[in-house]
Amino acid sequence: MAGADKTPGTPSPGTPPIIGVIGGSGVYDIDGLENPRWERVASPFGEASDEFLFGELDGLRLVFLPRHGRGHRITPTEVPYRANIAALKAAGVTDILSISACGSLKEEYAPGDFVAADQFIDRTFARDKTFFAAGMVAHVSMAYPVCPRLSGLAADAAEAVGSKMHRGGTYLAMEGPQFSSLAESKLYRQWGCDVIGMTAMPEAKLAREAELPYAILCMVTDYDCWRAETEAVSVTNVLEIMGQNSAVARKAVVRLAEALSGMERTSDPNGTDTCLDYALITAPQARDPDLLDRLQVIAGRALKG
Repeated sequence: MAGADKTPGTPSPGTPPIIGVIGGSGVYDIDGLENPRWERVASPFGEASDEFLFGELDGLRLVFLPRHGRGHRITPTEVPYRANIAALKAAGVTDILSISACGSLKEEYAPGDFVAADQFIDRTFARDKTFFAAGMVAHVSMAYPVCPRLSGLAADAAEAVGSKMHRGGTYLAMEGPQFSSLAESKLYRQWGCDVIGMTAMPEAKLAREAELPYAILCMVTDYDCWRAETEAVSVTNVLEIMGQNSAVARKAVVRLAEALSGMERTSDPNGTDTCLDYALITAPQARDPDLLDRLQVIAGRALKG
């Protein structure tokens, strides 16, 4: 099991990024990694979904985690989101790219397209959504949950390898594991949502709390169930398009690595790298020492201040 710095801080300006890639349904590894090795990383918030795949692409250090575990063993509700993000932070990751299958809630977002979502509506209800608790309370801003720098580079990479790319959009996160009812699907369209999935929340919230800039590439596999002329979503029709999407996604990661190789890392324009400076509210004398110890891997930089 890999050891890690207990209190990783904000990367120094100009240092190379270390990209954490969280692979969703159909994306269980990364092609072409140099010096690949699977290794488990410890977390004070439990076991991550699987071992991490460490390696390099075109000189860029990369850490890959299959969100559902290899073989797709873990349901969306049971994904250990806190452990995943904490372990990625402990492994030295500076930025996270999520790759997730999703349903389309818009006619123009067809199966096979990719969407770089930049907003979320969280309809999940059975998941741990914060690292903080009684004894150390924090309220991070989620107004702008996606890093536009990383999202733009990821969208460029996906477009360069042949995907039809939609930039921006609202992702509705549902609890699952069942798909939507027709009434729900129609409601989410009325809300102005663009895609629907089961895993971006609380993942994006936790990445924000860990001060890790986050972006997501959503791989459209279906039209959910709102579109009368299309069969309602099922595992069977999702799998039909998933293989194509997953191959494109893996190529996009390679192209992203090529773009980032040799590039100096810059901070998230939306302030993720230091967002805890404005979020911690519990008075120092009221803080729980045991909880503070668990939080070092997440909030060590801010707690030192």
